[in-house]
Amino acid sequence: MPPPPDETDPANAPMRLLVADQLTDPAAGWSMGTLGAIAEFGRDPREPATRGPNSVVTPRGGIRLLPSDDVVPIAYETPAGSNLHWRQSIAFCLPADAARRAVRTAVTELGPDDDALRPQDTGAILFDLGLGTPIVDAYVRTADPGLIAELRAAEGRSLFDPGTGLAAAVATHSPHRVFVTACGRIEVFAAIPPPGGRSPTGPHTHLLPHLLAQNRTHPATAPIPEGWVPSAYIYPAHPAADPAGRPMSFDAARHVAFQALLVEFGDPVLGAVKAGVIAAVRARRGPEGEHLPTHPPARAAIAVALRQLAVTDGTSAAFHAWRRQHATTPDLLDPEEDPNAG
Repeated sequence: MPPPPDETDPANAPMRLLVADQLTDPAAGWSMGTLGAIAEFGRDPREPATRGPNSVVTPRGGIRLLPSDDVVPIAYETPAGSNLHWRQSIAFCLPADAARRAVRTAVTELGPDDDALRPQDTGAILFDLGLGTPIVDAYVRTADPGLIAELRAAEGRSLFDPGTGLAAAVATHSPHRVFVTACGRIEVFAAIPPPGGRSPTGPHTHLLPHLLAQNRTHPATAPIPEGWVPSAYIYPAHPAADPAGRPMSFDAARHVAFQALLVEFGDPVLGAVKAGVIAAVRARRGPEGEHLPTHPPARAAIAVALRQLAVTDGTSAAFHAWRRQHATTPDLLDPEEDPNAG
């Protein structure tokens, strides 16, 4: 395991402060993975949590962040669902070559997990699930002799090979899931929900083969530079929804806090697009004659500006004119929004 980054290095200060602040906040969420295979970490403010310099561990899971000096945080917003909700995210991005993992394509035993977040888990055995994902190694970790035997019997074959029955065995035994990227790891101790069940709030994983088959590292709405990929995400405390996505009373302080992160870590062009839409609606001007970018991140920024205006300012004739011309289409929504997960 690489040593923790030097938090005294001035060049690291903004990112280190960002990580430290967000790890301290129980309302913030995290994820590591790719479209179709992702681990998420969150915690309840009432549950016990062990805080390390770059980590948080609870009885349901944990996270360790070790971003290198090459990581660039990129803050952005995207619409979520067909109502007026939106997501706010910060992606920790690296050049694709620097973010690349082992990319194993078959079940592989790796031995004891010496880097486990908890001492009691270091003797359990890691198995790479062989998903072939370029930016995340998806493992299971177990000390269960029965599951170890089934995993060893499936070595060299695909997790989804129907002849092994391994996917069903993993779901039944519900071992720890360990997702590792160039930025660190998320471990999930919580049980895998039964078929047709819903993912719990807090630590959980999604394994969705139909999305994995698309070989996409991130949604088109994320303003990630060409040739770069996200190795981890932060979801800072949302001003209008709780960690489960349920609507709540608008928290202006949270809204202001993320807008400040957008200024510090966001794309200034998208910031200007959003500011222009807000100014036009507040001035009671419609969208006629406005020449705005049409690529997905810009369209997402416009959609979010309107959704936020509905909360902060209410609606108006100008607002409805903008909404009619800039309706949220399915391509702007996160394909990972699936209630069923493992």
